[in-house]
Amino acid sequence: MGENQRFQMGTVGALSLSVVSSVSIVICNKALISSLGFSFATTLTSWHLLVTFCSLHVALWMKLFEHKPFDPRAVMGFGILNGCSIGLLNLSLGFNSVGFYQMTKLAIIPFTVLLETLFFRKNFSRSIKFSLALLLFGVGIATVTDLQLNMLGSILSLLAIFTTCIAQIMTNTIQKRFKVSSTQLLYQSCPYQAITLFVIGPFLDGLLTKQNVFAFKYTPQVLVFIVLSCLISVSVNFSTFLVIGKTSPVTYQVLGHLKTCLVLAFGYVLLHDPFCWRNILGIFVAVVGMVLYSYYCSIESQQKANEGTVQLLQAKESEVDPLLGVENGTSLATDGLLPKVPSWSSNKDLNA
Repeated sequence: MGENQRFQMGTVGALSLSVVSSVSIVICNKALISSLGFSFATTLTSWHLLVTFCSLHVALWMKLFEHKPFDPRAVMGFGILNGCSIGLLNLSLGFNSVGFYQMTKLAIIPFTVLLETLFFRKNFSRSIKFSLALLLFGVGIATVTDLQLNMLGSILSLLAIFTTCIAQIMTNTIQKRFKVSSTQLLYQSCPYQAITLFVIGPFLDGLLTKQNVFAFKYTPQVLVFIVLSCLISVSVNFSTFLVIGKTSPVTYQVLGHLKTCLVLAFGYVLLHDPFCWRNILGIFVAVVGMVLYSYYCSIESQQKANEGTVQLLQAKESEVDPLLGVENGTSLATDGLLPKVPSWSSNKDLNA
């Protein structure tokens, strides 16, 4: 099996793990919040990250991966930024309508494309942009119901979009710049994320729910669902870093909207949530956009791979064939006896 095939299989595995684990944790958390009344989302996320760090520490002790320290300031800044983005998204949901919160999540993709185009000189083809627009249109039809605007909620949404985009771009950039794996990055950044959310979590949850997380009555059933949610979160956090590292922040957001559609479908089938023609139409349009995005991405990846192969073959031929060397302006010497003859330059003759 070639290296390219192994990379593709690893990417498919990461995407599949991300979808399965994310949909599972949404269903688990929905039961925990809706049925059992535990609505402290930010504090719960801090527990998720703490369990993830402990799990990775055990994996490191078992030598399942290698610890690779790198720039501590980058790790700390990245971890705190990630924690803040989660808190801001929860605040955005608390101070906005559900419809406006969904619009906030939809805005992450075009904002990420804009940032990568301006600061990383990354080019997105018209086909990719069209498929992303179709995807966002479909998810918008399926999820956006009401749009109630307020100043504080709008500011929080803008901050949430900005921090989330930067954090996800940094996830991809740090892995490539410092040559670290998703596991190594997650292991080193988890403590900072967990501490950030553990400090601000009870305050944010109290502000949004008017309840105290430490005064909540923890029944055995609540504790079972909290433990289950924390265990699933290990897979969610790991697959998030894995997907962004292997693909891109935009692809991860596309995958996130696929999860949204799946959650809507599972909610209708398993939990008998209300469903209407708008949901069905929106999910269908979104799935078409996702298929087109995957198709165009695979075509462009194949084109880049073919171009790289052609350039490699041309480089090898220029090394082997001496005539190509002469045409490129280089001269050959046999045993150092022959004088160097200046090669003919088409540019000079044309400019004469």
